[in-house]
Amino acid sequence: MPEFRAVVHVMLRRSILDPQGRAVEATLHRLGHANVGDLRVGKRIELSLTGERADVEAQLARVVERVLSNPVMEDATFELHEVAPAASA
Repeated sequence: MPEFRAVVHVMLRRSILDPQGRAVEATLHRLGHANVGDLRVGKRIELSLTGERADVEAQLARVVERVLSNPVMEDATFELHEVAPAASA
């Protein structure tokens, strides 16, 4: 059965205030990094899945929308890469 590695990126929508991003940006400014701006904080989620690619991709899309993100407030994207089978000895 094919194995896949997925990386999910979740970010608050631009229209939603990002207090954590603002706090990190303010800290960077206090530390002398005045050229940093528009900082936003998000989530990166990594997971493994097995199955046929089309089925795995559809399952991952459902999981991202229903569990890993809040579609009302967040934008989410994912990358899906097939894992090469380990060489037998």
